[in-house]
Amino acid sequence: MSAPPTTDVRVGRNRLFRSLPRGSLVLAFVVVQLTAFVAAYAAGYPTAYPVFVVLSVFATAYAANEGAFGISVAVLGSVLLVAVGLPLAMFVARQNPSLIVERALDPEVHRMLYLSVYGPLLAALFSLAFGVPLALALARGFPGRSIVESLVDLPLVVPHSAAGILILFGFGQGGAFPQLTLLTTMTGMVLAMVFVSAPYAVNSAREAFASINDRVEYASRIHGASRFETFRRVTGPLALRGILTGGILAWARSVSEFGAVAIVAYSVRFFYPPAGGKVISQHAPIFIRKAYLTGGLESSGAVTFLLLLLSVAVFLLIRWLAYDTATTTGGMR
Repeated sequence: MSAPPTTDVRVGRNRLFRSLPRGSLVLAFVVVQLTAFVAAYAAGYPTAYPVFVVLSVFATAYAANEGAFGISVAVLGSVLLVAVGLPLAMFVARQNPSLIVERALDPEVHRMLYLSVYGPLLAALFSLAFGVPLALALARGFPGRSIVESLVDLPLVVPHSAAGILILFGFGQGGAFPQLTLLTTMTGMVLAMVFVSAPYAVNSAREAFASINDRVEYASRIHGASRFETFRRVTGPLALRGILTGGILAWARSVSEFGAVAIVAYSVRFFYPPAGGKVISQHAPIFIRKAYLTGGLESSGAVTFLLLLLSVAVFLLIRWLAYDTATTTGGMR
């Protein structure tokens, strides 16, 4: 008994789709999307582009023979991609190149960009240095672990401005470390960033440790390795990808922090190598808000564009280096 014609068409379409190189398909899809957006924007009908995205995703899923459920998943997911991607595309399309160049040459912007990369980097390193041991302990388990996990996750639900107030009460004047100067200092800025970003580093590392098979560590121990050697040679390398991912997320979260930093260190005095001394600037979200209030949407948009470029470049570089290191280390014996 021969297969129905519709089945033959589906099978043939599926084989054709799968025979094409995945990289070429992705590139072609991206090129089509960019072309469609440029055409819709140039024609003055940017509203047509979200419709095109949903229809093109539907057509792609249909061509891939994903079935009714797969097509529904792809189409519904594309709606969220539109909500995230469309503002970015419209933002880039509406920028003034001459204004971007002008702000890119502004030394004040240079200081802001340096601070907005350097400060979050210190916060991410601090979160990893002390968060990884805590994550390992949480993955192994101990009495009262649920209480500690709740404490770690608490900054995720605390309003950002409230986080800054908590930092001042805990570490500022009259707090546990009154000798620390927090207001307008790099110390205060980093502590505020650590408070809001540490959960990402701890939780990512904890999940990485928890996913390791206990038999691997047990085999290391019965062959004479100490607990430290087992961690250095087995547990650490296997969890390295998750640890690095947590560090990247902590850095990204620190870059975007506004409320806590605005309370603790609205303006920061820090050492700036090109100046050979200390200068004063603001963290990127605060700087952008000030640029919006004083220069309007175009001025703040140009600064935001530069920050996005730098953030994406740093993010991709760190991610590439991190995952390359994790893959190399994980493959060592």
